Amino acid sequence: MNIKIRLTFMNFLQFAVWGSYLTCLGNYLGPAGLGDRIAWFYSIQGVVSIFMPAILGVIADKYIPAQKLLGLSHGLAGAFMLAAWYYGYSHPEGLAFAPFFTLYTLSVAFYMPTIALSNTVAFSILSRNGYDTIRDFPPIRVWGTVGFIAAMWFVNFAYITPEGWLGFSADAPSRFQYTYMQLFVCAVLGFVLAIYAFTLPACPVADRNAGKKSLSEVFGLKAFALFKQRKMALFFIFSMLLGVSLQITNGYATPFITSFKGTAEFAGTVGANNATALTSLSQISEALCILLIPFFLKRFGIKKVMLIAMFAWVLRFGLFGLGNPGSGLWMFIGSMIVYGVAFDFFNVSGALFVERETDCSIQGAAQGLFMLMTNGIGATVGTLAAGAIVNRFCTWTTVGEETYLLGDWSATWLIFAAYALVVGVVFALVFKYKHTPAADGGR
Repeated sequence: MNIKIRLTFMNFLQFAVWGSYLTCLGNYLGPAGLGDRIAWFYSIQGVVSIFMPAILGVIADKYIPAQKLLGLSHGLAGAFMLAAWYYGYSHPEGLAFAPFFTLYTLSVAFYMPTIALSNTVAFSILSRNGYDTIRDFPPIRVWGTVGFIAAMWFVNFAYITPEGWLGFSADAPSRFQYTYMQLFVCAVLGFVLAIYAFTLPACPVADRNAGKKSLSEVFGLKAFALFKQRKMALFFIFSMLLGVSLQITNGYATPFITSFKGTAEFAGTVGANNATALTSLSQISEALCILLIPFFLKRFGIKKVMLIAMFAWVLRFGLFGLGNPGSGLWMFIGSMIVYGVAFDFFNVSGALFVERETDCSIQGAAQGLFMLMTNGIGATVGTLAAGAIVNRFCTWTTVGEETYLLGDWSATWLIFAAYALVVGVVFALVFKYKHTPAADGGR
């Protein structure tokens, strides 16, 4: 089978695993009694990203072929997520934080490194087969976003009928986006990818037969030497600062949109009743924007591309703060559209930039370091801060038989928008990078 098609399927599954629960977990946690702990579930993704991607990146560089390590990681992540699903299934009266959070954390700890590992696998296989990663990776990566969208739509509409069959509905209260079944879908997809990863072409370790290694080589600390370069140091620092924004809408967009069901004016609107499907417009935008990356990197370079991403985050948050699922639905849709620019122009372009600027011997560790700064330190700080702000302005309130997160959402989103604006302005002033078209994807 064509190598691009095989990598396309890998990326589809890679992000379908994540898409099955990432944007709708809050809709389950709130009614299950853990609404005030949502930030912890999203911040733990950042905590494990501080060390797990770097560690597994080093292992992929030095000891275990990346495609095999990808399969092992997905197998373990799927097993722990399946256990989390069973815990939710067996405790319909509500969740206890400690056991459920522990199982979820163990799953996430093995999943988060696979984002960087899948990049390493794709870059390695493409390069070894004579392809150009700048030109050929984005069209492959876009199918990861398609997988994310497909999983979101599935959990938004799927539910188990009273007869025990799988059904699809736009308004059933037991749809997977509101229940523990989203975790089951995640586990099944993870097992499929775990098996598939072992069938991918080998990604040889960089120096399996090398002599005695120094301590810094063993633990991949050589990647931190990149901080000696002013350009790379500033790139990683601002990656961390922008990473603060990454998980905020993942954690709170669907509870925010669903909260409009708690008000008479918007209770019956399509948007309020299909928050996960509406949010999937963000991923559709992401899929399209990935295809723009080669052009923008070639034309404008990494600095301007990252600046575009930063100001897109301002619009992402600001439009949420001003919109509603009724007459202001166009603002929600606008927020979804700019998300593709905000996410892709930062995450995908950043990964490509790291791949271009680092030596092949530390590729895995360097990608792990990028994950550490963005989805690790940045996302952890950002999600915990966001949780504190949301809990300050909003509370979980029972309306009829349902529970919604109600309060002053406009203030919370505008605070996030102001932060992204400040980061963008400072980045524009201090990050110096001379754009060379040939280095950023030109030929």
